[in-house]
Amino acid sequence: MYTALRLQRQLRAELRADDAEITVVTPEPYMTYQPFLPEAAAGSISPRHVVVPLRRVLDRCRIVIGEVLSVDHAKRTATLSTLATAEEGTGTVDLTYDELVIAPGSVSRTLPVPGLADHGIGFKTVEEAIGLRNHVIEQMDIASSTRDPAIRDAALTFVFVGGGYAGVEALAELEDMARYTARYYHNIKPEDLRWVLVEASDRILPEVGEEMGKYAIRELRGRNIDVRLETRLESCEDRIAVLSDGTRLPTRTVVWTAGVKPAPVLAATDLPLNERGRLRCTAELAVEGVAHAWAAGDAAAVPDVTSKAPGTECAPNAQHAVRQAKVLAENIAASLRGQPLKEYAHAYVGSVASLGLHQGVAHVYGRKLKGYPAWFMHRAYHLSRVPTFNRKARVLAEWTLSGLFKREIVSLGSLEHPRAEFELAAAPPPDHGDKPSS
Repeated sequence: MYTALRLQRQLRAELRADDAEITVVTPEPYMTYQPFLPEAAAGSISPRHVVVPLRRVLDRCRIVIGEVLSVDHAKRTATLSTLATAEEGTGTVDLTYDELVIAPGSVSRTLPVPGLADHGIGFKTVEEAIGLRNHVIEQMDIASSTRDPAIRDAALTFVFVGGGYAGVEALAELEDMARYTARYYHNIKPEDLRWVLVEASDRILPEVGEEMGKYAIRELRGRNIDVRLETRLESCEDRIAVLSDGTRLPTRTVVWTAGVKPAPVLAATDLPLNERGRLRCTAELAVEGVAHAWAAGDAAAVPDVTSKAPGTECAPNAQHAVRQAKVLAENIAASLRGQPLKEYAHAYVGSVASLGLHQGVAHVYGRKLKGYPAWFMHRAYHLSRVPTFNRKARVLAEWTLSGLFKREIVSLGSLEHPRAEFELAAAPPPDHGDKPSS
């Protein structure tokens, strides 16, 4: 989205004269601002304000809602399926192009853990974030109404796997929300809720540094969150989370946030990939050794020209992706006009992470912050980065209102199955056999 947004500005004259066309192929008609997913799950931000509608922002681009299945760059052709091709039953369609930009991001990296595919919950999309919120409140409803202690304990046990940004922020925000929600249940106390964070390495939040990572662990454990380091999830079959330290946790909630991997479409191209499955790129964000192909974000292995260590690549995070997109668009425009390209260079300035309401950690420009200052910096930074003034104003208004009024504790789980009620009403009445004669 950022590349297309910058490109439509760079090529304003060409677009007006119909000398150029920008086509964006995307499975969803919006861009998700992922750093806000934890707050959306906790109810601090409305789900619709976490996404940016592409048709409104990219008003000079052609938007195609579909999925690219493969790319034959030698023939300058992308094969894709769209909502229309599914309805028409005509199969895939080929889209030709002159310049190719691949920026599909990443997908959840799963491991062959028994039961994970059946019971695991991801945390990469706004749908998953809202679904998880509904699920947590639903588990509290189950625990409140059951008479079976085993079902109650399993419902109130929440296991998060992965100690990176997504796992820690999602757990912290949802624990905050659930602890607040418990006051409205007559038979659930905050201490009845059991939250477990499972991390395979010896630290969490490595991006904020070892000292701030240790502070985050102390803060989470101070809230009775069970942080298990150097521990792996070995199974979650039969709704029992089995950890590598031998612990068995009956639970109805296993949230998987243990890393990401490049989008599968990269493997369906004829472009060069590195050993991790990312596109080999130059510092100008062109695909290495290939003309008219460009990449940015999680899909691109871009050399970090600011690093003193040879062979270092830019980390696959939003801080680099957003900045790469702008340089990429400018380089495409320069290439079309025969002008020199510029290298992408950005020194990593640090990271911020939220640990729930009024708590956070930050390591920015060598300075370490914790508690309220870090939480405030987290909000201020992401408010400045979320696209469009419209979204900034809406998010700021929601934060202001959430500080004045109580949290919403409503679960709208039926949103995931909107036709269930109507299907039940429209179903034929059960056949109870012949009526007895009078």
